[in-house]
Amino acid sequence: MSGDRSHASVMLLGLLGLYLSSSSYGVSGWTPEPDQSLQVPPSWTPVGRLGPEEPVVLTFALKQQKLDQLKELVLAVSNPTSPHYGKYLTLDEVATLVRPSVLTLRTVNKWLVAAGARDCRTVATQDFLECRFTAGLAEQLLAGAEFHRYEAGGQRLVRSPRPYRLPESLAPHVDFVGGLHRFPSPSTVQQRARGQGLVEGLHLGVTPAVIRERYNLTTLDVGGTAANNSQACAQFLEQYFHATDLAKFMRLFGRGFRHQAAVERVVGPQGRGWAGLEASLDVQYLMSTGANISTWVFSNPGRHEAQEPFLQWLLALSNTSALPWVHTVSYGDDEDSLSSVYLDRVNAELMKAGARGLTLLFASGDSGAGCRTVASGTHVFRPSFPASSPYITAVGGTSFRNPFLVTDEVADYISGGGFSNAFPRPSYQEEAVSKFLHSSTRLPPSSYFNATGRAYPDVAALSDGYWVVSNGLPIPWVSGTSASTPVFGGILSLVNERRLLSGRPPLGFLNPLLYQLAAKGGPGLFDVTNGCHLSCLDETVQGQGFCSGPGWDPVTGWGTPNYPALLKALLLA
Repeated sequence: MSGDRSHASVMLLGLLGLYLSSSSYGVSGWTPEPDQSLQVPPSWTPVGRLGPEEPVVLTFALKQQKLDQLKELVLAVSNPTSPHYGKYLTLDEVATLVRPSVLTLRTVNKWLVAAGARDCRTVATQDFLECRFTAGLAEQLLAGAEFHRYEAGGQRLVRSPRPYRLPESLAPHVDFVGGLHRFPSPSTVQQRARGQGLVEGLHLGVTPAVIRERYNLTTLDVGGTAANNSQACAQFLEQYFHATDLAKFMRLFGRGFRHQAAVERVVGPQGRGWAGLEASLDVQYLMSTGANISTWVFSNPGRHEAQEPFLQWLLALSNTSALPWVHTVSYGDDEDSLSSVYLDRVNAELMKAGARGLTLLFASGDSGAGCRTVASGTHVFRPSFPASSPYITAVGGTSFRNPFLVTDEVADYISGGGFSNAFPRPSYQEEAVSKFLHSSTRLPPSSYFNATGRAYPDVAALSDGYWVVSNGLPIPWVSGTSASTPVFGGILSLVNERRLLSGRPPLGFLNPLLYQLAAKGGPGLFDVTNGCHLSCLDETVQGQGFCSGPGWDPVTGWGTPNYPALLKALLLA
């Protein structure tokens, strides 16, 4: 497990040789995730069931305490009108708040010891346990589960196509068990073809120079002065960056501004395989926009045969005392593919990060409003998570009006956005979203979306036509909100640099401040008012989801960064 060992309480549970049968615990009575989809995505092919002696890794999410108090604290430290604004909690303080009860810890540990669990490890907050089992023992422990191996595009993982059950006695103590369900979503980063015969003087794709020109970053807008400022991105699903690619990218495209050409720290083992296009994109544009700022990469390596990579990242955050202030993540799942208990628990983990003053930015997705079929062939839009969480800042995508000129921006048709079906609309965005719903003249039918849900994205940046260096090759026209997210993250790191140097706290969870500034007319963003994104290809909406317009909208949020104005607005908060 990745993390700061100085804060990790490592617990080894020895093999006792005694196994208490599952029937003695009344297993048949409780299914922790009854609404978890068990459908195997068509891209994954079953390749056989695990033998009883093959290893599996399971994560037990233990019930946390005082979540209502945590919610209040997150909003208090993130709201500039609160007397607690910027007074972030340490990891130890968060742990003290949410740590499972003594009864929960004893009950779960006793059950695992009796079951013969070995090599179990906890985290600083003590609300996760990661344990290794043989497949045979795990299937006895989790009644109904069957561990099968699946393969897709050279990747392999282990999942259970059947639901699992736990003893009734554990219902008050365990949220869910990770490592059984939830197939990871593949990267949606893509290359888009462009026309030939360009006129001399027009740019040939988005580079750091184009980003800096469009968002008004000068050669002096770099970091590296504030000693306690840093930023991070995360890579999943065998997506690795190569240090040589980063160095070559900076040689080719890093001219005219001070920058670093190597990451400071990789948390977790870095794979030795081919560089991933998405991982390369994330690192190169976070480090060229948040130029000269110390950068970490959270690497969640390997094939994750018996674990969920996103859950691994959350465990690393809960086990590391000193973290970068800004984190960008180009990861998401369909909200409806996840159980409600999993959604709520991940949401709690994101609250923990916000209470600690971390700014979390997630790509809003590359499927527009999304689409799924429900009863009787009816279609509805399909929100993405964690973009739909109320405790992160979701980043949508834009394109230049003219793809070969640094012009104003329009909505990128892929830009993910919409309304959550799992989380209600938070108070900080009530005014903005209500205004959009009442003023927009191009709303889809109300049956397609939940107008009372958390609306996203919150902001946007260019997501079309990037140059990336991957496996030694410069690659043009790379597109996706996986590009816009590190760009916006790097800009917020520059703002943090100035805030820290002036004695101000880092930005932390951005949304309460962002929506307050926007309501006053000064968010420091370019408003994107043209363009729609895609959705269901049916007779009613005919592929069109929501459309951008003045102010906030569910395609581009409040718009794209105008760095000098954004810096001024955020420095005064």
